[in-house]
Amino acid sequence: MTTNALSELLSQRDWLLTDGATGTTLFNMGLVSGDAPELWNVEHPDRIRALYQGPVDAGSDLFLTNSFGGTASRLKLHNAQDRVGELNRAAAELGREIADASGRKVVVAGSMGPTGEIMEPMGPLSYDSAVEMFHEQAEALKDGGADVLWVETISAPDEYKAAARAAELAEMPWCGTMSFDTAGRTMMGFTSADLAKMVETLPNPPLAYGANCGVGASDLLRTVLGFQASGSERPIIAKGNAGIPKYVDGHIHYDGTPDLMADYAVLARDSGATIIGGCCGTTTEHLVRMREALETRPRGETPTLDKITQALGGFSSPSDGTDGEGPARRERKGRRRKG
Repeated sequence: MTTNALSELLSQRDWLLTDGATGTTLFNMGLVSGDAPELWNVEHPDRIRALYQGPVDAGSDLFLTNSFGGTASRLKLHNAQDRVGELNRAAAELGREIADASGRKVVVAGSMGPTGEIMEPMGPLSYDSAVEMFHEQAEALKDGGADVLWVETISAPDEYKAAARAAELAEMPWCGTMSFDTAGRTMMGFTSADLAKMVETLPNPPLAYGANCGVGASDLLRTVLGFQASGSERPIIAKGNAGIPKYVDGHIHYDGTPDLMADYAVLARDSGATIIGGCCGTTTEHLVRMREALETRPRGETPTLDKITQALGGFSSPSDGTDGEGPARRERKGRRRKG
């Protein structure tokens, strides 16, 4: 594959800062829960320009387009399944406009979130249908000027593979993250070790892979350490939530301060991540401090789990899923015999 903007940056730098939370930012701009953010690409383009401008001004090297729910299956919930091309193209075009005006190399990453349907055999979505939906979205993001496709928040391995195939059909470089939000595993039971192994078996492997969202920043870094432990040499992505979600005055609020996310960014780098950003709750204020910390704090040794929890808070589960202690395991009353 020919060189692209992300490959070039990865060859020049030992870390890149990506963006923060699309949803959090849009809700702060007035998006109502249940509405399709992608419709804003044509209804409120200035708000989407502002969404993209925030991370660029904060020093991000890469930002995601407002197209997370841009597949036909997700847009069907808003009777917009026939507008996949229009909405994704607009998302990328607005991103291209902001990146090109920045005066430096900024990568426009075409966000592709899960289809929202369950893959066969547990659900109705076939692999071929998933490939078709992702491919339609990928071509529109490509037409709009995205530098790379950015598959995120995936929980099923077959859906990840379908997105990889779609990127191949669109002849686009891609990155892909899964969300490890169920005791260190994805909702479908996949572990960090499983993903590290799977990406190397794909006919069209990602430029970088990793984790996004999940529970808190501590859990995400434990997952990053799992990727690192697998011996992976492919660039790793860490896009953790800004602290832990709490329900305050009828809204979900993330308690991670800019200082906490600065600590998280440095710990992510020291844990082996190359592309570092934030997910839910992460604002431009967080990103500014994250950039500053990455630029000014020296690289340290790989952090221990204790160091991570001291800096960022405790884990949501005792296991990261890679030790065979699956998420369903519970302490039983009475002691079990060993051996």
